[in-house]
Amino acid sequence: MGFSTDSRARFNLAQVSVLLLEETSLGMSILVQILNGFGARKIHRCDTVEKAEKVVQETDLDLLIIDAMGRSGAGYDFVRWLRRSGLRPNCYVPVILTAAHTPASAIARARDCGAHILMAKPLTPRAMLDRIVWVARAGRRFVECDSYAGPDRRFKVSDLPAGVSVGRRRQDGVSVPG
Repeated sequence: MGFSTDSRARFNLAQVSVLLLEETSLGMSILVQILNGFGARKIHRCDTVEKAEKVVQETDLDLLIIDAMGRSGAGYDFVRWLRRSGLRPNCYVPVILTAAHTPASAIARARDCGAHILMAKPLTPRAMLDRIVWVARAGRRFVECDSYAGPDRRFKVSDLPAGVSVGRRRQDGVSVPG
């Protein structure tokens, strides 16, 4: 599991510059409230990919929280563009992708576009903090090749964020049917 409810750990994101790409006002409001609760004050709110691209080109960022944007999948495309943009240091910034529906195909698409992790909505502050801390501590190598740019997609089950325990390989210690 994640952080203990009786933990005395404190996190303050006051100096962190965060870009939010969320097309719905309700989704944006929830994200802003969650981040404000963690002390974040440098929040760049974007409701379109075009606005997000402009912010990425003009501002150094520390974290991106991007909505997959439903059927259009514009959020995935934005992350793929970012990773290949060459806009340093932003092309290396941790990306948390969010989506209302997370079938296996969405998880694979998030992995393949260069996101660090995909979170299923509805989001909770505790789950968001777990993922932010995990992304910050994971220190996954960045890979750039002809077909992919993003964090190394290979990691051990012990390296997964709190609350995520499913593996895909026999050596991950998860029983595989068949």
